[in-house]
Amino acid sequence: MAAHLSATPMDIDEATIDEGLYSRQLYVLGHEAMKRMAASNVLIVGMEGLGVEIAKNIVLAGVKSVTVYDPEPVRIQDLSSQFFLREEDAGKSRAEATVPRLAELNAYVPVRNLGGASGQSIAIEQIKSFQVVVLVNQPLEKQLEINDWTHENGVYFITAETRGLFASAFNDFGPKFTCVDPTGEQPLTGMIVSIEKTEDGLVTCLDETRHGLEDGDFVTFSEVKGMEELNGCEPRKVSVKGPYTFTIGDTTGLSDYEAGGIFTQVKMPKIINFKSLRESLKEPEYLITDFAKFGRPTTLHAGFQALWQFARDKQRFPAPRNATDAQAFVTLAKKIDADADEKVLIELSYQAQGNVSSMAAVTGGFVAQEVLKACSAKFHPLVQHLYFDSLESLPSTLPTEEDCQPLGSRYDGQIVVFGRQFQEKIANNRQFLVGAGAIGCEMLKNWSMMGLGAGANGSIHVTDLDTIEKSNLNRQFLFRAKDLGKHKSEVAAAAVAEMNPDLKGKIECSQEPVGPDTENIYGDAFFAKIDGVMNALDNVKARLYMDQRCVFYEKPLIDSGTLGTKGNVQVVVPYLTESYGSSQDPPEKQTPSCTVKNFPNAINHTIEWSRQEFDSLFVNPARAVNSYLSEPNFLENTLKYSGQQKEQIEQIVSYLVTNKPLTFEECIVWARLQFEEKYNNVIQQLLYSFPKDATTSSGQPFWSGPKRAPDPLTFNSNDPTHLAYIIATANLHAYNYGLRGETDPEMFRKVADSVAVPKFTPKSGVKIQVNDNDPVEKSDDSADVGELAKKLPPPSSFAGFRLNPVEFEKDDDTNHHIDFITAASNLRAINYGISPADRHTTKQIAGKIIPAIATTTSLVVGLACLELYKFIDGKNKFEDFKNGFVNLALPFFGFSEPIAAKKNKYGDTEWTLWDRFIFENDPTLKEIVAWFREKHNLDIAMVSQGVSMLWSSFIGKKKSEERLPLRFSQLVEHVSKRPVPAYQTHFIVEVIAADDDGEDVEVPFIVVRK
Repeated sequence: MAAHLSATPMDIDEATIDEGLYSRQLYVLGHEAMKRMAASNVLIVGMEGLGVEIAKNIVLAGVKSVTVYDPEPVRIQDLSSQFFLREEDAGKSRAEATVPRLAELNAYVPVRNLGGASGQSIAIEQIKSFQVVVLVNQPLEKQLEINDWTHENGVYFITAETRGLFASAFNDFGPKFTCVDPTGEQPLTGMIVSIEKTEDGLVTCLDETRHGLEDGDFVTFSEVKGMEELNGCEPRKVSVKGPYTFTIGDTTGLSDYEAGGIFTQVKMPKIINFKSLRESLKEPEYLITDFAKFGRPTTLHAGFQALWQFARDKQRFPAPRNATDAQAFVTLAKKIDADADEKVLIELSYQAQGNVSSMAAVTGGFVAQEVLKACSAKFHPLVQHLYFDSLESLPSTLPTEEDCQPLGSRYDGQIVVFGRQFQEKIANNRQFLVGAGAIGCEMLKNWSMMGLGAGANGSIHVTDLDTIEKSNLNRQFLFRAKDLGKHKSEVAAAAVAEMNPDLKGKIECSQEPVGPDTENIYGDAFFAKIDGVMNALDNVKARLYMDQRCVFYEKPLIDSGTLGTKGNVQVVVPYLTESYGSSQDPPEKQTPSCTVKNFPNAINHTIEWSRQEFDSLFVNPARAVNSYLSEPNFLENTLKYSGQQKEQIEQIVSYLVTNKPLTFEECIVWARLQFEEKYNNVIQQLLYSFPKDATTSSGQPFWSGPKRAPDPLTFNSNDPTHLAYIIATANLHAYNYGLRGETDPEMFRKVADSVAVPKFTPKSGVKIQVNDNDPVEKSDDSADVGELAKKLPPPSSFAGFRLNPVEFEKDDDTNHHIDFITAASNLRAINYGISPADRHTTKQIAGKIIPAIATTTSLVVGLACLELYKFIDGKNKFEDFKNGFVNLALPFFGFSEPIAAKKNKYGDTEWTLWDRFIFENDPTLKEIVAWFREKHNLDIAMVSQGVSMLWSSFIGKKKSEERLPLRFSQLVEHVSKRPVPAYQTHFIVEVIAADDDGEDVEVPFIVVRK
């Protein structure tokens, strides 16, 4: 029975967006876009693999409702890519079987079945209550009929389909679609040092950072002195003149510029005129997905139209690898475009009945993001046709027609494309998945559809040390609310074994992280049992480690990652490509410490300061007290090596004696005094040392450029930010001492207002660091240290007493952590006249949260799996592989061949990072040194293993005579003074070598086996 949905937009209050669930996605889309999405009803017609992928991503994203239409009965071959169908669903309609499982993904999004009978296609009457209509694998005539109506009636329309390793998508968002933010990038901002009063209006920026603007951007201004008409002005169009200069048009009618100012980029809406599908078939606009296949879209534009003509004429699609059908199909396509590439058309015909899960993932991730663009107007939509293929994923030896015949199995959609023999290879492949988060969940889902590891000799090993948290549920789609607190790897493995029972008993889970400490688990025996590694990691350190292990064990690696709407895939092919660690991003730019400490000029500076305050108030002192109480001779041993002896002892005296609270009220008093110290006294002292009219040695105003003169704050318990600071600070201090916290604002007001605050008088001669290069003044306080230490009671008088250091946790909204950092940062921002940031923004910066959205993850994992087919096939040429980069916001696809491993040379021998010298049977160091001289005419000058230097030519005769005769394992034990673990079967050794001319030469690393 059809469900009738109201088309009335729903006003969503910001508070109703569940920030705990949508946290990572909010950093991609923002509150406004999410609110617009939450007023959109979406219809998806067609619930095969591609349809369910689109639906899954949209439900996770959080639209108002999702309705699906597919009355056709479930077939066994649907299970090739439709991960929410099961064998026992045979006989049910695809929509009926899918809806309950889609509904589990997000409690905030109702999912409905529009009903219908088998053989009955969607009608215009049924689509009238939706804001977005998506057609999946629907006949061309139906696409045209529906789009004619949506184009005239202001309903956003998307159609998409996949055929084997080919995909197509098309958008029509109407004649005048407004895109409010085409890129999604943060608006650029920068400080100004001058604005000319001319017809061009040249603006010069502070030369600390490039402005980053482009011709045609728009900017507005704030804090300009003199030429104040620019402050809050209508956006002015920019013409870039250099990295630090741009013009804004005529400023002759404005006041004279005096000083200061900040420019801020203004995102201007873009109006996009979409043509209907009927018009676009004749005059198509393409998004190029692969510039190496520049002419491919025109061929596929004709090919996809011809497929539907063939299907209409024959009541079926071309048969797998059938030459007769292919010839008939090519004839149809050539009538549409005589120049279409015949080889590509033949392959499209051969694969027309194919259904590949990784293509559904790539296309489904892309199309779902287009749906969100339609709902939210955030990011630039596809204009208007997308064609994508991955013919490189086919086996080098192409399957025969007989090999591609369906077997009546769940893998038929894949067999049609790759053949039965290749399906066997997939089933018997053995993969190691490192990480079971967002990328890991998508990967396991794709592998279960592919049947990877399901054969007699196949296996999957997945490891992830994390447990499931609420914020994971928005994009790690194998997890449900009932799984909170459980181990990711176990829950994910169980979920995909339910999707494909062939994987039961084939997935091994572990919680041990990969790293030097777990090489007893992930060692020789482990790597001998796997064919490849798939990284699904969220940090560079672990990626680099796995990269080193794959190089050492000569295993192929696929690394993928996402950042908001951006994603990338890199393939590492043994003895062919460079490794992940061969090239790295430049390090993040660090904010100078004096800027954070005394001269902030941007909100991220005050957030960084407040994050440091969090540690210095609630973490470090508690740890120091506990060390004093538990470690014998702590003062002598630790403080002897510290440059801040006095400060450390003062801290311990304060937290253990003078300011140790016995009641929660005392914590409020302490918080009130902290407020006074940080936001009044310190600022008074800074202004005493550098008055607002101070000048530099060159006569320039000291408080100019990036230095903003601050103002002290006077405490006001009725100011919400002031009170929020007191509440969070008092509760965290109470936590240190195991006291029960409070949240009643009246109690905090009453106590804070009653505190007698000592009057502060600034001191002369206080040295304040102005630049990071300035020396930090160190007082000679050795005499004071002894006196202070006497105030410390002996640890024995605190038997059993310990403080509770706060463990920073950004995702618990009840623990006051982000509340403190937000209030502390915003108070400091008010000190310096910087615009404060909301809690949501502060949480991202302080918690270093990586923005994430399910659509990008789905697409990137699909690309990774398309590369995995190539590894399973054993391909070994550069042109076979593709590194990929995507940005769904633009949208943009970029593919390139991987970079070759760098070639090094010693003598006449060329080598790359994949080469190594191997020594068996634990030789002596003397034997290794002699072998290099004899075989390569190289003299070894130094030998090291890990962080230990084992031998060098300059260590002295006695040590040399002692070490050279030792077996290598004995040498390692002798130098490290630790036994070699029983599980360690080899040593990775680096040497410095010199040729006969005494020149240093680089040589490969050495493996010494025990």
